[in-house]
Amino acid sequence: MAHTAGAQAIPRFREAKRTSFGVKHSTFIVTAVILMLVFVVYVGSHIRMTELEYKVAAQLSDREKKLEEQKRLRLELATLRSPQRIESVARNKLQMSYPESGQIIVLKYSGE
Repeated sequence: MAHTAGAQAIPRFREAKRTSFGVKHSTFIVTAVILMLVFVVYVGSHIRMTELEYKVAAQLSDREKKLEEQKRLRLELATLRSPQRIESVARNKLQMSYPESGQIIVLKYSGE
């Protein structure tokens, strides 16, 4: 009996392993990676949106506080400018009074 070397056939290409559903492992991995990237982008954008919503809410709250302070300051200004208050300060703190008729001097405009 003659012994022949190399009688076996060596396949040139290996068949890709398939899962039980007939899908290649590399296809499954690529799909999983793409899905994970989409999920990461979605979660990241959702987190960013939530942060922006908190910032907007804080800005709106700050705006409301500033509007209330503006109203309060306008009321205080109107109170401080009132003629009754000015007269009271002039009489009580500055000891002022209305001038008598002899203290009034009328100046006439000469027109030049």
